[in-house]
Amino acid sequence: MKFGMFYELQMPRPWTDTAEYDTLWDAVRQVQYAEEMGFERVWLVEHHFLTEFAHSSAPEVMLAVMAQHTKKMRLGFGVVLAPVHHPLHVAARASTLDILSDGRVDVGVGRTKGPYQLTPFGTDVATTQSMMVETLECLPRMWCDEVFSHDGENWTIPPREVIPRPLQKPHPPLWMACTQEDTFRLAGQLGVGCLVNTLGGTDKTRGLVNAYYEAIENANPVGRFTNRQVVASTIGFCDEDDAKARQKGAEVAAWYLEQSRQRFVLEWAGVDQDAVPEEYQFYVQGGATRGGPSTGSGPSTGSGRADVEVRSGDPQQQAPPTPEELLAGGGYCVGDPDACIRVIEEFESMGVDEIMPIFQAGYATNEEVLNSIRLFGEYVIPHFRKK
Repeated sequence: MKFGMFYELQMPRPWTDTAEYDTLWDAVRQVQYAEEMGFERVWLVEHHFLTEFAHSSAPEVMLAVMAQHTKKMRLGFGVVLAPVHHPLHVAARASTLDILSDGRVDVGVGRTKGPYQLTPFGTDVATTQSMMVETLECLPRMWCDEVFSHDGENWTIPPREVIPRPLQKPHPPLWMACTQEDTFRLAGQLGVGCLVNTLGGTDKTRGLVNAYYEAIENANPVGRFTNRQVVASTIGFCDEDDAKARQKGAEVAAWYLEQSRQRFVLEWAGVDQDAVPEEYQFYVQGGATRGGPSTGSGPSTGSGRADVEVRSGDPQQQAPPTPEELLAGGGYCVGDPDACIRVIEEFESMGVDEIMPIFQAGYATNEEVLNSIRLFGEYVIPHFRKK
């Protein structure tokens, strides 16, 4: 079991004048400390326009700064939103970071959960899956072929030398964000690593991870090697006092899930459910598209919105847990070090290779994040290294 960290750079209101400055620089210092405590990788999401929920709109910049403040920590794009980037941009930026970090980059791709983040970039939601897969097919060839050319469904690129080339050979590991069973199987078929959010619960996660491993047995890798790994994210909050950790962890989880619910409504507001592409029906089943914001505010205000019943397959669309339910197989890495170890051992038993807790979530303070990192470094990580 390896240990990473996952960041969405969350920033709940109310804000001070320096809120974004403090949030971004606190994350850099947290990652620097986490490396000292034995964490091996940091992952940054890419989201746009999701006020409060995710201020990580330029992960390549954040990862570059984190690279300069660490020595060994691997740097993960978790993930690049493929539908809003040209593959040439993704290849060049990842390669440049790989060189400047001495070969520490991992590149994940995804397509997001709806049109809200995509339409400002001119992206048609119906093309997102093909754009994600085509990006994965292009990147290894851009990094490895002396001269690259491509004639695909979404991009046509004449023969060019794509520079710079990554330091890692043959190329950085590739990953895919997976939520529904079809994408777990697709990641396996493509031979890329699997990034999974576990908030659907350990039983559901186990079945999805099994689907990935079944598919990867007969992979046709898009890259020059098969990246057979599963990395799982979940809410993380650790304290010496188990009851205190579960109480605060429940508050953090409740904020996170409410933000997810509001984001869900925002993503599909005003969209006719009959017009939703088949591969997105997973997110909108149950009629959750029949509402949305009546103002132009971000996903976080909770006011001025129609009442919308959310019944989605998305694991983040669930009722907030009580402190007691945090210990009942919900996939939350919350509690004292022993409680966190028990949750991680459950993930280990289902074939998860790395856990990446979201310590910087909701109203968790910088001091609380640093304390969670410390306790993992002193107790949780050594437990698994002894194995």
